[in-house]
Amino acid sequence: MADTTKIVLDEAEIPKAWFNLVPHLPNPPAPPLHPATHQPVGPADLAPLFCDEILGQEMATAPEIEIPEPVREIYRLWRPTPLYRARRLEKALDTPAHIYYKYEGVSPAGSHKPNTAVAQAFYNKKAGIRRLTTETGAGQWGSALALAGTFFDLEIKVYMVRVSYDQKPYRRHMMETWGAKVLPSPSPETEIGRRVLAEHPDSPGSLGLAISEAAAEAASRADTKYALGSVLNHVLLHQTVIGLETLKQFSLAGEGPDILIACCGGGSNFGGFAFPFVPRKLAGAPLRIIAAEPSACPTLTKGAYAYDFGDMAELSPLLKMYTLGHDFVPPGIHAGGLRYHGDSPLVSQLVREGIVEAVAYPQRAIFAAALTFAQTEGIIPAPECAHAIKSAIDEGLRCKESGEKKVIAFCLSGHGHFDMTAYDRYLSGDLQDLDYSEEEMSRALARLPQVNV
Repeated sequence: MADTTKIVLDEAEIPKAWFNLVPHLPNPPAPPLHPATHQPVGPADLAPLFCDEILGQEMATAPEIEIPEPVREIYRLWRPTPLYRARRLEKALDTPAHIYYKYEGVSPAGSHKPNTAVAQAFYNKKAGIRRLTTETGAGQWGSALALAGTFFDLEIKVYMVRVSYDQKPYRRHMMETWGAKVLPSPSPETEIGRRVLAEHPDSPGSLGLAISEAAAEAASRADTKYALGSVLNHVLLHQTVIGLETLKQFSLAGEGPDILIACCGGGSNFGGFAFPFVPRKLAGAPLRIIAAEPSACPTLTKGAYAYDFGDMAELSPLLKMYTLGHDFVPPGIHAGGLRYHGDSPLVSQLVREGIVEAVAYPQRAIFAAALTFAQTEGIIPAPECAHAIKSAIDEGLRCKESGEKKVIAFCLSGHGHFDMTAYDRYLSGDLQDLDYSEEEMSRALARLPQVNV
């Protein structure tokens, strides 16, 4: 396929099972711990938030989990997604590297998030649940769950991080068009929201806070469960359709990646794209896997590897992960989907054990990379995945310097059609690089739970 630009699979090639990384790891994952007892949690501890089948997948050790046919039927609306050879970008960089990107922006919600939203909605509907609550940062996850709610006739309530609620009104309108109720977080509807508003009336919010609000509401109602868009094992499991399709597409391309890149906040698109390739890395393949994150929220590059809460109100189990502290509030960068204080425990373990690398970039650099991509490949990327683009460009330029003909692949996890305010600020020269506060991070890390394991 020497001259092919777009590698497209037939609908029959949609994976029939999700890939579970857990049994392939050299070391078993650290268990989630009960926030009060610090003992490993069991299904009963999480039952107020998740239905039984989701809990089973969260703790699964089987190498694969069958995808239910009703989920695959909805996947057919946009899957398989295309793998592009970025020939025009290669030419602009004058690099001998071959650069590919897996484009998840063709879903109805414009990102990779429906891959798990549809699955979670299906299992909750099957369990007799009527309502789902959730959080959203940039709005991509909230949009995806609102979409899934329409497919399965579920009521959806979304706590949207305040800074993104203000920055991205059209994402909110998407959710409302699909029937969801959207509130800015912190909100006056929950105890934690009211407490934060009393102390900080102008709080920009955070994903940790929005998670607290959504989880607290779900735990208080028998007809309601909580749906999470990233971080936990079952979410990343559902996303592995991305990497499984990519493996098939590279077999058609006649070459495989030397460098695999995805942006990383909680870890959903990164895990979905990279996890199916990890066994090759563990078997000795010379494959580099890179997680790209914002320097204003440098979880993997500056955080502590420790047990921490997944939310600000300390309602969640303790997760072993890279963290900036559960009550750390990152600056209001436009990559709202990457403003999470922690990271997926599985992704964190891969970084900790040297299987995955992590890099961090300021937002002006990633918007410059996004413009280069948009002006060569034509797609305006979401600010989140512009971090992966920046890393891919850097690696392509290194190949130019060295003369190496490497194959670079990255996940373009969503389009930026609802991020034009951010692009306008960049183009007008008003967008500033925002840095995290080391003092605030140090204070937050000092409040990590003391776990003796």
